[in-house]
Amino acid sequence: MTEPIPVSRAVDHGTAKLMPDVDRERAWLLTVDGAPQSYVDLDAPTHLEFEYARRIGHVLDTVAEEGRPLDVLHLGGGALTLPRYVAATRPGSRQDVVEADRGLLGLVAECLPLPAGSGIALHAADARAWLESAPADSVDVLVADVFGGSRVPAHLTSLGCARAAERVLRPGGVHIVNLADAAPFTFLRSQLATLAEVFEETVLIAEPAVLRGRRFGNAVLAAAHRPLDTAALARRTASDTFPARVEQGAALRKFTGAARPVRDEDAVASPGPPGGAFGIG
Repeated sequence: MTEPIPVSRAVDHGTAKLMPDVDRERAWLLTVDGAPQSYVDLDAPTHLEFEYARRIGHVLDTVAEEGRPLDVLHLGGGALTLPRYVAATRPGSRQDVVEADRGLLGLVAECLPLPAGSGIALHAADARAWLESAPADSVDVLVADVFGGSRVPAHLTSLGCARAAERVLRPGGVHIVNLADAAPFTFLRSQLATLAEVFEETVLIAEPAVLRGRRFGNAVLAAAHRPLDTAALARRTASDTFPARVEQGAALRKFTGAARPVRDEDAVASPGPPGGAFGIG
């Protein structure tokens, strides 16, 4: 059997590399300009290697009864790890993936093709522009996992973007956001305040070491106009290799503190990771 070989290609926003995992026969790591973006196992799409991806997976598992198909919009494509996960765990789901880097989409479609009948449609477009033109009340879940290199672009961090997200969600829909920050959490707190301005319920999932300010890392936020199943989320995240905390209610409001929602004119990109570290979980 031929051993898989790494693939390197110039894409729209840098150099993308696909590197095979020597321990898993058809698993690949995607990096862009050296920053890890995605990990996917084509033979085991429910295997989520990155901790942040597992936390998003836990939210996806708890937003509706097990196995129920969902309409999902993914902002940010990477190697399509999470769309593949939803297709495997919720067969019959309809999913749209919006990725600004057309070259990256082409590379992934060519080298890591989707199975026939996956229900996943790929779109080369800006995430904010897509949100603002998408039909209202059209999706059950919106996953925002957009990084330009290692930073969330500024135009995806504002109140205007959060309101656009809320508009496309159906009643009872859930908005899931992946971002990265470190103490003093100026960016994370501003994002919590922004989501809380638009949605009735917000939840934060992150490692205790990150929340204590010991290191830079990922935070997964979930927001909705209904209570989320935080008990189930807490059980699932506690059983991970790197357990996470689930914060909501008064504790989350205390963490957010005096942070204010971000206006479009004040929006900034998320902070970059310290040298040698990437916010991938």
